[in-house]
Amino acid sequence: MSFLLPKLTCKREVDQAIKSVAEKVLVLRFGRDYDPACLQLDDILAKTAHDLSKMAVIYLVDVNNVPVYTQYFDISYIPSTVFFFNGQHMKVDYGSPDHTKFVGSFKTKQDFIDLIEVIYRGAMRGKLIVRSPIDPNNIPKYDLLYQGI
Repeated sequence: MSFLLPKLTCKREVDQAIKSVAEKVLVLRFGRDYDPACLQLDDILAKTAHDLSKMAVIYLVDVNNVPVYTQYFDISYIPSTVFFFNGQHMKVDYGSPDHTKFVGSFKTKQDFIDLIEVIYRGAMRGKLIVRSPIDPNNIPKYDLLYQGI
């Protein structure tokens, strides 16, 4: 389903999306088009894109095309999903050590929809970090790997 979602192919396009998307949550899925976990996530993103069109804009970003962002967000596991609102990086407390991104695929479409709604409402109130509405059992567990330390 990744062919249904727009792709950002270089750093300049990612920068432009971050700057230009206003009053909506910008969802950037970092991964690879052929990875099975990314395909599962892309399916959920594609099925919810229309329902969330008033609140969110979704783009796919290949980690090989934007190494600057891959390193900046410490994307060592794919897929990883990063959120922005009006050019500001939105953080989410998932109950894990990393609040900068969601790692892995969402279990259900409703988990993703609920998360976007919470981020949108929090951002509209001026918050930069929100608490995840997703059931902790549906959040993938992983160990943080800090590269280059």
